[in-house]
Amino acid sequence: MTIRFALAVAAATLLGIGCGGCEHGPPSALPAGTAAYDAIPATVANHTDELLRPGDQLSIRVLGEPELTSDQYHVDGSGYVQLPLTGDVLAAGRKPSALRDEIARRLAARYIRDPQVAVIVLSRAKATFAVEGQVKDPGLFDAQPDTTLLSAVAQAKSPTDEARLDDVAIFRTTEGKRLGARFDLKLIRAGLAPDPQIVAGDTVVVGYSANKGAWHDFLKATPLLSIFYLIK
Repeated sequence: MTIRFALAVAAATLLGIGCGGCEHGPPSALPAGTAAYDAIPATVANHTDELLRPGDQLSIRVLGEPELTSDQYHVDGSGYVQLPLTGDVLAAGRKPSALRDEIARRLAARYIRDPQVAVIVLSRAKATFAVEGQVKDPGLFDAQPDTTLLSAVAQAKSPTDEARLDDVAIFRTTEGKRLGARFDLKLIRAGLAPDPQIVAGDTVVVGYSANKGAWHDFLKATPLLSIFYLIK
């Protein structure tokens, strides 16, 4: 009885039972709840297939400027395309027409009067999304039209035991803007919140629960406690 009592007290102290079972660690500053769906909508219009992404090969033509015209422009891993005179221009998350307008604006500001620019996508990079954080098999996965947050996490072999299911973030670049929001996987699984669509270029990050992590570390270090829970 003395050993059992000591182990129970140690577990209670470690898990912070005195704080009402709260999760440890600072809360995410990303929008959550209904505000999350304002930043990252539950469904995405089909035009997202038109948005540029890292790895796309582009033909960029500037009328009367052969040194700026080439079929060998690529959107780099950071989402930028580099042109002479304009430098790095953000391309990922933009439509080709938006990239065209930005290039023309930069050229007109200092170099060319009324530049005539065309941007054509020659080849598309493979559509993928990333899953990181507290999942069993993080990595890159193929993005399909029916991919949702639940299926994305499932493709990463589900959350780890230390995952914080109410702190699952989606990051997305749209029209040159980096967006992020935090979702509660438990509510989504229960059908109490929409399961947001995942699109090419998204990054899903599953948060870490210090509370759960400490508990599992304690069980590994104290196998007698596991036996106590089995035989009590």
